[in-house]
Amino acid sequence: MTVPHIPVLFEKCIEFLASNKNGIYFDGTLGFGGHSAGILNYMDENGILIASDVDQDAFSFSKKKFADDKRIKIYNMNFSQIDIIAKIESIQSFNGIFADLGVSSFQLDNAESGFSYRNNAPLDLRMDKSKVINAADVVNSFSEEDLANIIFQFGEEKNSRKIAKVICDARREKKIQTTFDLSKIITDITPQRFHIKTLSRVFQALRIYVNDELNTLKLFLQKSIELLKPEGRIVILSYHSLEDRIVKEAFKYETLDCICPPGSPICTCNKIPRLKIITKKPVVPDNQEIENNFRSRSAKLRAAERI
Repeated sequence: MTVPHIPVLFEKCIEFLASNKNGIYFDGTLGFGGHSAGILNYMDENGILIASDVDQDAFSFSKKKFADDKRIKIYNMNFSQIDIIAKIESIQSFNGIFADLGVSSFQLDNAESGFSYRNNAPLDLRMDKSKVINAADVVNSFSEEDLANIIFQFGEEKNSRKIAKVICDARREKKIQTTFDLSKIITDITPQRFHIKTLSRVFQALRIYVNDELNTLKLFLQKSIELLKPEGRIVILSYHSLEDRIVKEAFKYETLDCICPPGSPICTCNKIPRLKIITKKPVVPDNQEIENNFRSRSAKLRAAERI
């Protein structure tokens, strides 16, 4: 398998994450091993890297790629199961935890993956193929109101109600089975100059819903902070405002020393800050990186350190 993959903000990710060459690290979105290779290059022979990916193609590829490196253990599991993986490996805590929340170039460019409206494929959008509901199930069986809410909430698409209506009208005539089936329905009612943005938002919304990405991210962040060593670091790459907002708010909450209601005469919450934010503003790719890898343009890196 030839995989066109360029890890985003590669040097910055390793710079913020790596602090101990003998440390224990976790890459929750292994993909095709770009960032993991950087972590391994940083570590010495005593370092340990635990990596996971729910995508079977990525898991199989990286198992072969790193087969000769005894420092890395790879799991075909969702990153929200970091605590279970840590127990399996008898690991109490990590020096660094990393996640790149983007869809890989392989998934976007491989027609069979069904992640892109640019390629015709079964309308699936599941990263974990064992999940029961796929995107075709959603567009063919959910109510018009539920579809509109999904497209608005997870795609931030202002014409969500209009799009939901035409989807429901179209499925009465013929089942929506492929990415091109859905794309045509949307583009037929969308001015041409908005085709790409609207399609991106709708496909993003369905992908997030089908994979329960936002709740999974919240769970991963919660568990990861628990599993960080003192001075251990967590580094997250996000690609849209919904993800970035969750990461930003989770980090900010963990810096607070009080969450009592405003005006309380004394603090009774006993809140203890657990993080120090390293990136006061998110780090973004420079013009050169965007020119070399256009898909990096929306990336935002946030990093924090366990107190």
